[in-house]
Amino acid sequence: MLRKMLAVAVVAVSGLAFAAEIKSGPQAGEKVPGPFHPLNVNGESAGKKACLFCKYGDSPVAMVFARNPECEGTKKLIAKLEEATAANSKSEMGAFVVFLSDDDKTEGKLKKLAEDAKLKNVTLAVDNPAGPKEYNVAKDADVTVVFYTDRTVKVNKSFAKGTITDKDIEALTKDMSKILPEKK
Repeated sequence: MLRKMLAVAVVAVSGLAFAAEIKSGPQAGEKVPGPFHPLNVNGESAGKKACLFCKYGDSPVAMVFARNPECEGTKKLIAKLEEATAANSKSEMGAFVVFLSDDDKTEGKLKKLAEDAKLKNVTLAVDNPAGPKEYNVAKDADVTVVFYTDRTVKVNKSFAKGTITDKDIEALTKDMSKILPEKK
């Protein structure tokens, strides 16, 4: 009986470790693959397919691929990105969240999210469920966070459905320093 319980515990822990190690999106040290044109829901190109990669150029950027606009963790992350981009406007920091979905209701949900969160700095967008091909967004990644500057990835973290926590969001907030110029 004890052996059976131990085996179940090992399998459960292994499953958690595997879930935490999703490889999704461009990895640290790699160049960001390049232009893609999701439908922008808010911001200066609202209602149009526009390249956010192109918009921000070599500036520090927080790029997120997400699947569920109703996920509380994703909403909290967006709020932190809004704060960070406002606080780092002198560095021309950019931030965008691309929701990967073919649900016709996603655009409306994102418009409401942008209004409710009073987003001025973070652009929300919609792309197909697989995401831009060259970006290799994993199907099992509910949230993929990529911080880059000079079009080179400095931070990549991915989370399975329902696993992003407040602690993860705080760690990501600290990781933003890896793309920002040193304060003098």
